[in-house]
Amino acid sequence: MSDQSQAWMECIQAAAAHGEAIRIRGGATKDFYGQRLEGAELDTRGHTGIVNYEPTELVVTARAGTTLAELEQALDAQGQMLGFEPPHFGEGATVGGCVAAGLSGPRRATAGAVRDFVLGTRIIDGRGQHLHFGGEVMKNVAGYDVSRLMTGSLGTLALITEVSFKVLPKPAAEATLVFDMETGVAVENFNGWAGQPLPISATAWVEGRAWVRLSGAEAAVAAACKRLGGERVDGEAAAAFWRSVREQTHGFFEGDMPVWRLSVPSVAAPLGLMGERLIEWGGAQRWFRTNEHANHIREQVTAVGGHATLFRGGDRRAGVFHPLDPVMAKLQTRLRQSFDPAGIFNPGRLYDGA
Repeated sequence: MSDQSQAWMECIQAAAAHGEAIRIRGGATKDFYGQRLEGAELDTRGHTGIVNYEPTELVVTARAGTTLAELEQALDAQGQMLGFEPPHFGEGATVGGCVAAGLSGPRRATAGAVRDFVLGTRIIDGRGQHLHFGGEVMKNVAGYDVSRLMTGSLGTLALITEVSFKVLPKPAAEATLVFDMETGVAVENFNGWAGQPLPISATAWVEGRAWVRLSGAEAAVAAACKRLGGERVDGEAAAAFWRSVREQTHGFFEGDMPVWRLSVPSVAAPLGLMGERLIEWGGAQRWFRTNEHANHIREQVTAVGGHATLFRGGDRRAGVFHPLDPVMAKLQTRLRQSFDPAGIFNPGRLYDGA
């Protein structure tokens, strides 16, 4: 294990004093995500190690530079996992980057998002102060909301040095079923099944086929398979499919066309957008490969109560993330000023001027 927090505190204090921007970087597997990359690089990969792991308490604490692969290997040895099934997007993905990006995988709709599993964090703010929020056991959640603020902040509020996660036992059994059906029918079925006592842990629709993963006790999974029908997929093929969706190695994500991530109510009807689509999370997350203009995409999504993010590629002049309303923009500015008064952390990564 290696602790570089003291050196980082001094580095940040010097940068704040001179108004010099800092670009926080882990494994760089998510550099494509967000707007511009700016500032002197602060590499977190030397700050590593699983600080504390209590399998019986379902809690693990790791330093920011620890790779997700190392953490998941340690959990797997105890029959446990990160319930939000985080995407890596590369071999070097780190714990700090996982939280800063705030991205979750196929299990998110039923298990929860990254922020739901963050129990506590240690951070260095823009003044160079090393602060601790939250706890390391599920019953001690003082400051929990502050820890959650770090999730999805893309390093614009503070440098994450350590994270405590709630973990889950791995399911005793899993099965994946596939059905041939059109988009609208798939979304309707996903929502209908979600209201039934079925052990569904992931859903996806792509290329005319609906995929449903069941996880839980062997008897529950077997009963659900019998009830739903469909074609049961071989275990290795099923694992490869869900991994390809999580890591965006599925053929849908290939090519030069921009990839949009749309977050909408799960019951929303198919959107009037041209292009290829992949649907997850029971209909709540919809990926589009399209050349349509950002304004048109966001008009369509806003009309159903959602928001749209330009996830990969495309013209970023209209902004990567959905524009904030005045109240939320003001709140974000105040948060930034509170944690990073000199504005040195990852400037412009989320929005221009933020």
